[in-house]
Amino acid sequence: MSGTTTAGARLRAVGGGANRWVVLVVLCISLLLVALDATVLHVAVPAVTEDLRPSGVELLWIVDAYPLICAALLILFGTLGDRVGCRRVLLIGYGIFGAASAVAALATNPEVLIGARALLGVGGAMIMPATLSILRAVFPDRRERAMAIGMWTAVAAVGAATGPVLGGFLVEHFWWGSVFLINIPLMALILPIGRWLLPESRGGADGPWDVLGALMAAGGVLGAVLGVKRLGAGDTVLDVRTVGPLLLGGVLLALFVRRQKRREHPLIDMRMFARVAFSTSVGCIVLAMLALVGLELIAVQYLQLILGLSPLETGLRLLPLTFAAMAAGATGSHTLHRIGPRRMVGWGFVLTAAAVLLLTLMGQHDRPWLLTTGFVFLGFGLQTTLFAAYESMLSEAPPDQAGGAAAIGETSYQLGAGMGIALLGSVMNAAYAPSLVNLTGVPGSASSAAAHSLGEAYQVADRLGGASGELLRTTARHSFVNGLHVTLLVSAGLLMLGALAALRLPRVMECATVEKCPKPRRPEVSLPASRRPAEATGSGRTAR
Repeated sequence: MSGTTTAGARLRAVGGGANRWVVLVVLCISLLLVALDATVLHVAVPAVTEDLRPSGVELLWIVDAYPLICAALLILFGTLGDRVGCRRVLLIGYGIFGAASAVAALATNPEVLIGARALLGVGGAMIMPATLSILRAVFPDRRERAMAIGMWTAVAAVGAATGPVLGGFLVEHFWWGSVFLINIPLMALILPIGRWLLPESRGGADGPWDVLGALMAAGGVLGAVLGVKRLGAGDTVLDVRTVGPLLLGGVLLALFVRRQKRREHPLIDMRMFARVAFSTSVGCIVLAMLALVGLELIAVQYLQLILGLSPLETGLRLLPLTFAAMAAGATGSHTLHRIGPRRMVGWGFVLTAAAVLLLTLMGQHDRPWLLTTGFVFLGFGLQTTLFAAYESMLSEAPPDQAGGAAAIGETSYQLGAGMGIALLGSVMNAAYAPSLVNLTGVPGSASSAAAHSLGEAYQVADRLGGASGELLRTTARHSFVNGLHVTLLVSAGLLMLGALAALRLPRVMECATVEKCPKPRRPEVSLPASRRPAEATGSGRTAR
């Protein structure tokens, strides 16, 4: 029996050969669930509305509570993992995520569902940076770590893209709560596996954890993301519901940065941003997510409202994007080694911009091959960019700051997503609305209401009926497609700015082979004392 126990402990050791890839599988499953929950509810919103009868504000919070809370707490839990151990934070996150999923699935009123979604955000914020931090610890060799990050980023893309497909299938065959129930058996499975298998990983930070600084960061990110989302919902910059959160978030983040610079033991070492590769990688993540989420949102509206596809059919149409992202992640390590971060990120942006320009050929009628080709290039280009940017960012961060660096990357991811919805949504609205306001032959109130969105224009046209209704419907469709083209052109311009920014990244992948590199200093990686190998119990560190 003792021999079996020792063998099992050695299997769990970080340097234990193939075991690190088993650890990666567990981390990827964790991330998959978090990414799925970001989008799986979108197609269930009509069913939730019909069943729970939420107000407009309550519905907004049902959708936004999860990403808002998750984004706000990433830095808090990422830096906490550096102090108390990422494994511990991750396992607690599993428990919270599973419990919140059960509450959400059985919610009988909007208030309970909003609270459950917020609790899911807490669990997600504990899981996301911890997975990336543990990945950084168990793959000290940069080439292997690049391959692992490729799989990690591909899983994130798969989760976000397949969320609408899975959600559409579940809503069509069961009820809206089933989109949350799928989390429970998977969490019940990976919680004991993670407790048994995952190594502990903590940074070498000394001194007390800065609770006030962590709360300032959380409040600042929450205010910034909330303000950006209000812009995306159509509020003006001067609206108090927009400018208030933005100002408060900006002030809190500025105070947070000032505090971290003055502290002897900061949560996040701001000197990381002085490294060109680190700060540039963070900016590229923001730009890539801005393009991805904004374009996906508009593409979903186009597929459903212009081409008339169901939610499930819409999700299936987006699958080529997912498969292309998986291919980019699988080949990313080899590509990065051959061409280096600068060209990989830059050409990823260029390929994405080309895909966006190709999609400007979309019109009033379905062109499946055009859409499929555009989505394939879009998925491959964006995933290539995200992969290389994440790898460069994480490799530039000191090992004892892995949790904080992971939290910064994930916060950039969330901010980019919110900015994409706000910016590209605003461009879309600005291009769509003018031709509908004061439309000749349509009552003024009807044309003004139709200018809000294409979905509302359809509802108004159905109520009007006759020639006026048909005129309004036709005009709205043409205005939407015109706005889509303008938005795609703006997006292509932003992507080209990203390609120019990538010129600041290193030309080659430094330390590409173990022989040419000094062994990296690693954070403390240890197992609970009861499960350490006998030969490692004295040192508290695993063998390299």
